[in-house]
Amino acid sequence: MQPVTLSGPVTVIGIDPGSQRTGWGVVSEVSGVLRLVDCGVVRTAAVGSEFCDRLAKIYRDLDGILARLRPQEAAIEQVFTAKNAASALKLGQARGVAVAACAAHGLPIRDYEPTLVKKSLVGTGRAEKEQVAFMVRRLLNVKEADSPWALDTSDALAVALCHLTMRRFAARVALSKKAEKAPL
Repeated sequence: MQPVTLSGPVTVIGIDPGSQRTGWGVVSEVSGVLRLVDCGVVRTAAVGSEFCDRLAKIYRDLDGILARLRPQEAAIEQVFTAKNAASALKLGQARGVAVAACAAHGLPIRDYEPTLVKKSLVGTGRAEKEQVAFMVRRLLNVKEADSPWALDTSDALAVALCHLTMRRFAARVALSKKAEKAPL
């Protein structure tokens, strides 16, 4: 796995894992300008009744997306809540498959809690999905009519945008520390 570099242009894939719908979105940033590269949802409901078939579809589809779009870094939403233990286990397995696909491509991977993602985009960690989707469109300068995304897709894009925000913050902190150590 490659380390995260904090300067220069970067392309990031954000992933919102799910056992039935895994949202993904790729965003590039050059000189502080954000650009939507591509986005979508891996849907597994029609694959078959075996859960392992669903996991395999998530892996194969993400592998193809990663090979085609070649992002440099990955940001994946952490498992936050589930209705029951069985749901949490399935969600964790879907997340693990997404992590494995990114790791197989040698991407540095960062995890973000859903509340941090929401707070970094909307200003509150308890924001509704529609508020997050609105801010994603706003930050990427995409009109609602041009983006009939599923909420899983906007959540994935939000994870990518959160990661880019955290990268900029880390770069500024590193620059500040470097300036403090420089001789006068």
